[in-house]
Amino acid sequence: VQLVESGGGLVQPGGSLRLSCLASGFPFSSYAMTWYRQAPGKERELVAGITSSGGSTNYADSVKGRFTISRDNAKNTVTLQMNSLKPEDTAVYYCRAYRMVDTRDYWGQGTQVTVSP
Repeated sequence: VQLVESGGGLVQPGGSLRLSCLASGFPFSSYAMTWYRQAPGKERELVAGITSSGGSTNYADSVKGRFTISRDNAKNTVTLQMNSLKPEDTAVYYCRAYRMVDTRDYWGQGTQVTVSP
């Protein structure tokens, strides 16, 4: 099982980044996918989630209207489009796969996002 995030980096405030998570080794289309983030000295927090079919999404209040989560089950990929980035979005972003029926739970290694002038 692997979840590999990519797309992080350094961006100025107001800029955009697109994170991707490529999954392998498990039936991706049967798992809900979520993005979490953890800033230094803070708890890990949920950023956005999407159901296995992609039919429903949810977002943290702090990112609503700025971030968009999507998935491509044919490519085993989940994406987080991040616009209008703020310094407080700086964190390590993690991809998580979760299946409620048997509580299987997988995490990626994380990708750093830094928003700074």
